Amino acid sequence: MESHIHDLTPIAIVMMVALVSGLALMRLRQPAIVGYIFAGILLGPTGFGLIENTETVSLLAELGVIMLLFLIGMELSLRGFKTIYKIAVTTAGLQIAFSLVVFFVLGALFDWSLGKILVFGFALSLSSTAVAIKILEETGDLRNQVGRTSVGILIAQDLAVIPMLLIIGAMGAAQEEFDYMVIGKLLVAVGFLIWLTWFFSRRDHVKLPFSESLSGRMDILPLAGLAVCFTFAALSGLFGLSTAYGAFIAGLVIGNSNMRAAMHEATMPVQSVLLMIFFLSIGLLIDLGFLFTNLHLVLPVLFMVTFGKTAVNILILRMQGEPWDRAFQTGVVLGQVGEFSFILVAVALSGGIVFEAGYRLMITVIALSLMISPLWLSVARRIHDQAAKGLTSLKDMMETTVPGTKLHDKIESLKKEKTDQSEEE
Repeated sequence: MESHIHDLTPIAIVMMVALVSGLALMRLRQPAIVGYIFAGILLGPTGFGLIENTETVSLLAELGVIMLLFLIGMELSLRGFKTIYKIAVTTAGLQIAFSLVVFFVLGALFDWSLGKILVFGFALSLSSTAVAIKILEETGDLRNQVGRTSVGILIAQDLAVIPMLLIIGAMGAAQEEFDYMVIGKLLVAVGFLIWLTWFFSRRDHVKLPFSESLSGRMDILPLAGLAVCFTFAALSGLFGLSTAYGAFIAGLVIGNSNMRAAMHEATMPVQSVLLMIFFLSIGLLIDLGFLFTNLHLVLPVLFMVTFGKTAVNILILRMQGEPWDRAFQTGVVLGQVGEFSFILVAVALSGGIVFEAGYRLMITVIALSLMISPLWLSVARRIHDQAAKGLTSLKDMMETTVPGTKLHDKIESLKKEKTDQSEEE
């Protein structure tokens, strides 16, 4: 009996540390997932060492990945996406293209393989749906045009993740050379996804079988949601595709059906726990020894990624005629690297496309990018406000940045009035 209690003690500590970290970051008006990553760093092998055997956590994290894709698919509003799909698809496409061009140049300089170029290019072109939406909620921009544009671009990126996963997985299975049979599967999978997106964007909610039997049955709805998610994931795996692809398709089907609201509410507690474990596992992957030893490399890469992504996002949006303020805010919100980038890099590592050193560097940069994203948004918006008002003195800069000063409070009041007007419109 005592041994069982002893076995439960680390689990209890992990859950409590994750909860406290999440609550602490929320009190600071930051996304809870940043707290989960921080908890993973504290508890991991290079932190306090409470979690040393990460195999069980990795298994749960894989389930968390499947649930993350399921959740994203279920939350996509394809009918709403249809109103801004042109700017969203164009922006996401140009982001990916620009990132690939940069890494093709770097690959030519450092003699990288095609697989490594694609992995780095894909991974750094993505933004974090979870972090960006939380930031938009905190700033009150989720329901205005900045929020609609940002969410539309995120949807386009999420749709692009599926072919990215299939391409990287195919290259890994073929040892960095395309297998023509795999290309056929890839084309079928992408074609089916495009058709499904088109189909649901033109219709109201479809009626699912057994929906009447499940309606109002909160005792069985969570099981039904999980069963659909993992059944689609398993079928996708049997056809030689990514399990994440099947989970995403399952979420897309349910999210555009008459069961969307009920299923979302029923599965949310399970999703929350698995997603906590997913982001906790990211923190576990961060090697503090590697970080401090390679700080001279990590910080410049993080700086270039954050500023580079933000600048490219603003440039692409301005090229499409977006006003400067909207382009700036949207560009900064999407300036971090996404959670799906972890998955792409992990698939590349398991397929032998990238090696341990490159994997550690990418994981560290992506995690730090997620963690500093809210801070970067705050700093960038302050700089933008100062530049817009022609503030050049140190005193003016302090007054706009430090809460409680008259000028700062006036700017915040004007922002709130602008946000309220946008919501009313």
